[in-house]
Amino acid sequence: MTKEVYRSARGKPVDMGALRLKNEKERAVGNMKVNARGDAVDDQNRPTKSQPQKSHEQYQQQIQAKTSSHKWNLD
Repeated sequence: MTKEVYRSARGKPVDMGALRLKNEKERAVGNMKVNARGDAVDDQNRPTKSQPQKSHEQYQQQIQAKTSSHKWNLD
């Protein structure tokens, strides 16, 4: 359980942490085709790639770009 309990304008407690966990697999609003956790989703809201997997692929692309740009001349 999280400690993110706030009071609404009417004075009712709202547990934002529980609300976030309850809706983490719902599609996020916007045009990025992701859910609330950041996982890529298809048109039926099924996750296709997880957020850690997407981050790892992006990191690997950056590493490959850096290593391929170095031209070592050992002559």
